[in-house]
Amino acid sequence: MNTLNAFLISTLAGMSTLLGGIIIFFKIDNNKINKFITFCLSFSIAIMIGISITDLIPSSLFTILLEYKISKALIIILLSLILGSISVFIINKLIKNNDDSLYKLGILSMIALLLHNFPEGIATFIGSVQDINLGLKLSLAIMFHNIPEGISIAVPIYYATKSKKKALTTTLLSGLAEPLGALIAYLFLKNYINDTMISIVLLFVAGIMITLSIEEMLPKALSYKENKHIYLGLIIGIVLIIINHFIF
Repeated sequence: MNTLNAFLISTLAGMSTLLGGIIIFFKIDNNKINKFITFCLSFSIAIMIGISITDLIPSSLFTILLEYKISKALIIILLSLILGSISVFIINKLIKNNDDSLYKLGILSMIALLLHNFPEGIATFIGSVQDINLGLKLSLAIMFHNIPEGISIAVPIYYATKSKKKALTTTLLSGLAEPLGALIAYLFLKNYINDTMISIVLLFVAGIMITLSIEEMLPKALSYKENKHIYLGLIIGIVLIIINHFIF
């Protein structure tokens, strides 16, 4: 029964990404679309960088430094971050629809958050099997930041393609990584996964999200020349990250 509950908790956490995607159903006036996109991109930047520097990197650093000597630990940490950063440029080159930067941003966000959600699903599942209360706490924390992550995928995809179906499908794919991680953890990895392995993956993901935010999202947000909405998105995103850490 614990195993079933753990899987359901991981699924619920992952599917919360779709709640962020619902924002595309709100009708935005044509003269306000650029402001809305600017706000959403800036908000996403704050969420991605905030999660990376306040959650993924610190927790991973601590785990790796405990496992290895300082010199080896620093090499692993830097290599994981750098490889994550490099992967953004590689994926960027592989995306065929290079003419539409909004579409490209949405796909890059989906890939980054899919990779992020996968180890989260493993952590939530294993935590829930060991202690259902711990699993619920992890799930709530994940849901809290999965909703704005859904926005960061759905909004650029929708305004690039005008397709709600594509926007929600890509958002769903990102969310499905969470229960997929749980399923794989149960079937194959439960006895082999350790904190160090998850920490390396999360550092890799942090490298992706920070690079994506600075190299792709920020220039796109600035291109709309809606500075007030850039500041507004960043401030609200930062406040949400602070609230997340305060509550959880």
